[in-house]
Amino acid sequence: MAEKDISAASVPEEETAAATAEKTAKPKKKYTAAYYAATFFAKIGLTAAVIWALLTFVAGVHICHDNNAYPFIRDGDFCLTYRHAGLRQGTMIVYKQDGKLRYGRIIAKGGDSIEIFNDYITVNDYGISDNTVYQTSPEGSAISYLYRVPDDCVFVLNDRRSDISDSRTCGGIPFDDVDGAVVFIMRMREI
Repeated sequence: MAEKDISAASVPEEETAAATAEKTAKPKKKYTAAYYAATFFAKIGLTAAVIWALLTFVAGVHICHDNNAYPFIRDGDFCLTYRHAGLRQGTMIVYKQDGKLRYGRIIAKGGDSIEIFNDYITVNDYGISDNTVYQTSPEGSAISYLYRVPDDCVFVLNDRRSDISDSRTCGGIPFDDVDGAVVFIMRMREI
């Protein structure tokens, strides 16, 4: 019986401790609709700023509107570019030429010498392996060969080699006009 008395005596102490804790606890702050709206729009603004920064300084999003990079990139394809990728021979890039976005493959960089014969390309007197479907011809080029690529430029050829609206027409493409290397392609037509 003594045990019952002890446990009965301790229960009121626990209840009083809980009641005291409830009284001393700070009441929960109730937020207004204006607070929730401001928080929501702040989160949307922060998200928009992060997306803008990514698409301005890191990545580019493009839709191809021609077939100069066919068959690698087709008209209507969605392309994602990475602006900080290393520009080396064989890399497919997006670049600006005459205010228009173009797609092409890097053949050489600044300081390299290019020579194009019928169906054969040399860079610094070494033949390069060219895995394109179309034959490369110097016919119609606005530049003369042996061509030395200016510093801070790349020499770009279209994968559809019959379209000579690439470095064969305009010479080297400045690094400032290169939007980035193509890292992802999604076919948007004929799926």
